[in-house]
Amino acid sequence: MSDHGIFGPRSVTWRVMGEPILLVGGIRALLMQGLHPRAMRGVLQNSALMDPQEAWSRFVRTTEFVRVRTYGTHAEVERAGRRVRKIHAKLTAYDPDTGVTFRLDEPDALRWVHVGEVDSYLSVARRAGVGLSDAEADTFVAEWRRAAEVVGLEPADVPGSVAELRDYIEAERPGLRFVPEAAHPLRLSLNAPLPRLLTPLKPAMPALTLLAFATLPRWARRLYGLPATPVGDLWATATLRTLHTGLGLVPGHVRYSPAARRAHRLMAA
Repeated sequence: MSDHGIFGPRSVTWRVMGEPILLVGGIRALLMQGLHPRAMRGVLQNSALMDPQEAWSRFVRTTEFVRVRTYGTHAEVERAGRRVRKIHAKLTAYDPDTGVTFRLDEPDALRWVHVGEVDSYLSVARRAGVGLSDAEADTFVAEWRRAAEVVGLEPADVPGSVAELRDYIEAERPGLRFVPEAAHPLRLSLNAPLPRLLTPLKPAMPALTLLAFATLPRWARRLYGLPATPVGDLWATATLRTLHTGLGLVPGHVRYSPAARRAHRLMAA
């Protein structure tokens, strides 16, 4: 029997995650993560974000982890998860608000990062026009409990439906803010640390980051000091739909990654 990992060809996750528009969802997930003070400080104090080599290496590692977790075999997912859990267990950061040094694998921060990722992928996919019923959206959230387990969380401790996802985010809002020592992501996007081969993409980074900001809830945009109006919501949704429709005209062998193409073949079979 084939080993298709923690999701597989019958999952909603496989149908959603291969869509190129989810790149915006990935950026949005980082922006959501950035509003949790401890999650943000854990990143700031343990990576050289402005070092082009380090920043790109970290991005490549994160992208590969997402690919393996989504499409890898159980053994590949377990290896990747064990590596991430080991790294998080070793690292600490200092919280100047409380004077406490904390570990990066503390559940509260990991849970927020997980929820921000799930909410971002789901929100961008649905607003872009990736066909998902309400029941399928709930299934997507429930499937990602398996992903939470990979990074060391208890599946029952993370939301299992869209309603639970929204309730959790609403409950966390009072403790969220953008820490003053962090550089604003929109400003960072103007000087995105890309390797030489990807330098032609540099002009697009501010636009993609701006679009990702626009897809955030209004309260989150305000925490970043940006305008938050219904007009911005409408612009974000219309832009996502236009991009997703345009990408749909690109041939599948170009539009999708090798892992996503393999997933589509398995789903079709």
